[in-house]
Amino acid sequence: MPRAVLGQFIWGDFKLAESNEAIVAEAAERYAQAAFDLAQESNALAQLEADFAKLDEAWAASADLRDVAGSPLIDPEEKARAFVAVADKLGLSTLARNLIGVVARNRRAAELPSISRSFRRRLAQHRGARQAEIISARPLADAERDEIIATVGKSLGVKIEAQTKVDDRLIGGFIVRVGSRQFDASLRSKLDSLKLALKSA
Repeated sequence: MPRAVLGQFIWGDFKLAESNEAIVAEAAERYAQAAFDLAQESNALAQLEADFAKLDEAWAASADLRDVAGSPLIDPEEKARAFVAVADKLGLSTLARNLIGVVARNRRAAELPSISRSFRRRLAQHRGARQAEIISARPLADAERDEIIATVGKSLGVKIEAQTKVDDRLIGGFIVRVGSRQFDASLRSKLDSLKLALKSA
């Protein structure tokens, strides 16, 4: 294949992937906004926040749940019934069960984590805060979590609300993400920096 055509082909694939990501992000934002509006109208923002937290925990713990969400082979109606059953088992509110059912029925089940993040971001803004994600190599004690939140909040000059999750690939330390900013204090990052320095030495 000629270089010019090859370059056009690769660039075309890149633009298609970029477009698909934008569509996914836009859909997640729409669902999150609808969920926020409905919860606000029914004075159920705190309840839906708790529902999303339970769903996030189940998502992180169950590879089967993630596989079902991402499978294009499962009929959307069947997938919706399965996810509503999961919501029932988790004891989620009627609003959360309905939202999850609609999302799955519309072939967007794999985007539930993105919808959850978008909802939490809106809720944090509603409370006059910024939403952060703390990813650590091991579960953090409450005191450690509070210290990280306080430090990041002081650095940015804003109130911070945070969700935590564990990723043992970090080896040690933690990463904090606030919007497009990332604070990386992980051992993995330090090792990667050391490898880069040794290669260029």
